[in-house]
Amino acid sequence: MHDLTHVDADNRPRMVDVGAKAVTRRTAVAEARVRFPAAVARALREQDFVTAKGPVFHTAIIAGVMAAKRTHELIPFCHPVGLERCDVGIELNAHDEAVIRCTASVHHRTGVEMEALTGASIAALTIYDMCKALSHEIVIAETRLVEKHGGKRDVGGAEPAT
Repeated sequence: MHDLTHVDADNRPRMVDVGAKAVTRRTAVAEARVRFPAAVARALREQDFVTAKGPVFHTAIIAGVMAAKRTHELIPFCHPVGLERCDVGIELNAHDEAVIRCTASVHHRTGVEMEALTGASIAALTIYDMCKALSHEIVIAETRLVEKHGGKRDVGGAEPAT
């Protein structure tokens, strides 16, 4: 098990010093799932994914990118990074789940896992907000890191294409 990086020797919270790390291309992919009751998924398909609040998936994509860019303002100790890429994609699968994937990348001394996770999470929350008039039984589930590349260790598959 690794030591916690955001705690100093006296168990006080701290921001990690990345000053000595090399600048490399850092990429992360995160995924979140929003589970709809069957009737809600059917209604969304029939309405071309538009509710009274507007186009659900398009709005969630914009919200996810905006949130990823502001991660350092939301999560203590995250370094501000000028994202070079942030893509959010959303598809409704055969199980009535909106599968959200957020890919973030930057050339920096620190990774972008939190940016990708934040983007996917806020996109999921936006979908919930835009659809809650249809049902409060919508479930946000399984937000996770799918892969990351360019730091101390890689996680997941091959680096995604740019």
